[in-house]
Amino acid sequence: MLLFSLYLFYRGHNLPGGGFIGGLVAASGFHIYALAFGVGRARALLRLHPTELAVLGTSIALLAGLLALGHGAPFLTGFWTELLGQKLGTPLLFDVGVYLGVVGAVLSVLWAQEEEVRAG
Repeated sequence: MLLFSLYLFYRGHNLPGGGFIGGLVAASGFHIYALAFGVGRARALLRLHPTELAVLGTSIALLAGLLALGHGAPFLTGFWTELLGQKLGTPLLFDVGVYLGVVGAVLSVLWAQEEEVRAG
């Protein structure tokens, strides 16, 4: 599922929705793993606490918008460059932030509920 989420992320690179839907699929993959083996083992795979991941993703998305302000352009204006035949730009950086933010936010809610149900 994580590989498919990366495909969705990349596929949406020049189309709307790549970061959000890719993040949802990645969160689903981690949650299915947590249902099978427990939240503790799934957290070990993620390495960062989901809340930290959500904050990191939101910060990256905000940074993508602020970079335009630094160049005197309106917030979230896209800047592009080409590296090895691939177009890279601030919209990709924004999508990375959305992807990480969605994974972190969804897993924060799902795993908190899972731990609450198991506790009692």
